[in-house]
Amino acid sequence: MGSRGKAMGISSGKDLMNKTNDSSKIGQGMIYLAWLLFLALLTFGFNNYLEQQNNPNQDISVSWDKNSAVVKLKQNRYGHYLANGQINHLPVTFLLDTGATLISIPEPVAQKLQLKRGLSAKSITANGTITVYNTRLNSVSIGSIELNNIRATINPHMKGEEILLGMSFMKHLEMVQKGQELILRY
Repeated sequence: MGSRGKAMGISSGKDLMNKTNDSSKIGQGMIYLAWLLFLALLTFGFNNYLEQQNNPNQDISVSWDKNSAVVKLKQNRYGHYLANGQINHLPVTFLLDTGATLISIPEPVAQKLQLKRGLSAKSITANGTITVYNTRLNSVSIGSIELNNIRATINPHMKGEEILLGMSFMKHLEMVQKGQELILRY
């Protein structure tokens, strides 16, 4: 085809083949992009599912009964009660532990909460005797239950982000366990 044919908009076979290859490459790129998006959504959904299995109390069930706050917690798949709450109005995750005398906060979490280390003390744990540091919490809340001026310890030996919600908080509550549910009333 001469220059006259190109000027009239008539393409050669070579030009058509290049356009077809370009379309094919774009199509393949879109398929790859769709698969990557699908895998990202699947990963996000699976991580969300696992987090819900670990802490089924992301959104705590709260009600009121004759001027008493009532919080209902569900057991996680390991039989523990984890719940989102707050210390000094900052979000945290609690692991309820009636065997702990005080609230026990991992040191990295205490640093994020800007808690001050007080006097050192010895604490007897399942792993032996350790040194912890006393601190005082202005407020501790779980659902609609909020208590003020609560004793706690900063534990430099604890791993993870979960705070043991011990009896310095829980002794103020009525606790009733029914099946796989724990009812807290204040």
